[in-house]
Amino acid sequence: MKNLEYKEYYRRKLPHFQPVEAVLFITFRLVGSLPSHVIDKLEQEKNRMEKMLGKVDDPEIWKELRYEQQKRWFAKYDNYLDNAKDGAKWLGDERIARLVFESLKYRDNKVYRLDAFSIMPNHVHLVAKPLVRQDGILPYSISKILHSLKRYTATEANKILGREGQFWQHESYDHVVRDDGEMDRIVQYVLNNPVKAGLVDSWKGWEWNYFRM
Repeated sequence: MKNLEYKEYYRRKLPHFQPVEAVLFITFRLVGSLPSHVIDKLEQEKNRMEKMLGKVDDPEIWKELRYEQQKRWFAKYDNYLDNAKDGAKWLGDERIARLVFESLKYRDNKVYRLDAFSIMPNHVHLVAKPLVRQDGILPYSISKILHSLKRYTATEANKILGREGQFWQHESYDHVVRDDGEMDRIVQYVLNNPVKAGLVDSWKGWEWNYFRM
């Protein structure tokens, strides 16, 4: 678990924010799981959101507006993933789902406290709190945790599938959980995602769900 240095904020195509002691809701997906025209639509929507936010001066109003906009954007993003007819769905292979399941569990109490996850055919929802490093000052970096997780599972999954090349989309979506009420709502959302996608009738029937009792 080396090279997991903490950064509170960083940005690629999406902004990423990891306050100390934060619980994070993270979604990461397979490469090629969304078609380019859908990605373009989502990018345009994000740009419209940023332009609107740029016109708001009051910091409290800006914060609440950004929160609501992100919720709407994520709902569209996840709906596209749930309803994708084409694209990579390697996580629908039981061997790959089990690999990712065990890899997520392996890191519990090592680099994060694992609260919940759901492995869907083309993406993963994860709720976790990065742990403070052994120096007792800062938490492990979620970006580095995901990099390690993705690198290992991609290598092993490609061996199983007999393929080469990129497995995961590089960038992930993450959201800082604001309070206990939102935590409950997000965990319920994660566990019920297979039901929402029409894969099972009850969240308990989805083998690739997990939550901390």
